[in-house]
Amino acid sequence: MASFDIISKVDPQIMDNAINVARKEIMNRYDFRDTKGSLEFDKKNNEVHISMENDMRVQHTEDVLIGKMVKQGLDATALDFSKEAYQSGAMVKKDIKVKAGIDKETSKKIMKLIKDSKVKVSAAIMDETIRVTGKKIDDLQQVIAVLRTNAEEIGMPLQYVNMKS
Repeated sequence: MASFDIISKVDPQIMDNAINVARKEIMNRYDFRDTKGSLEFDKKNNEVHISMENDMRVQHTEDVLIGKMVKQGLDATALDFSKEAYQSGAMVKKDIKVKAGIDKETSKKIMKLIKDSKVKVSAAIMDETIRVTGKKIDDLQQVIAVLRTNAEEIGMPLQYVNMKS
């Protein structure tokens, strides 16, 4: 039986590199001159912290961060922008969660997509991963193709690991 695992994770070192490059660009940009803001990555809590003087600079910092993540080969959908920016004294702060692992709701979406594809495979949810097994590797590759075409519906970056035949 052939199988593979579906996971969702972001390499913290590559994420840290993307944030360092974004921080350097912000320090060198003309529109960010004399800014007292900061951009930091908390590896322990898997969060990005942005602190700037106003909402516009927070938004531009997010845009720079997304651009640098893409250049480092990371998927920008790994960032959860659902929390709003909040005022803290003279600064506007925003905490952005970096998604790691596949939550229950997303697992159910993935399982439904696999079942709707009518490919002869079986899928099982194992904590934050999904294991897909089938008789042929071609069937597994069809499942990967289906998931890649529906990536926008899933809403998070997926990696396909441990391919065994």
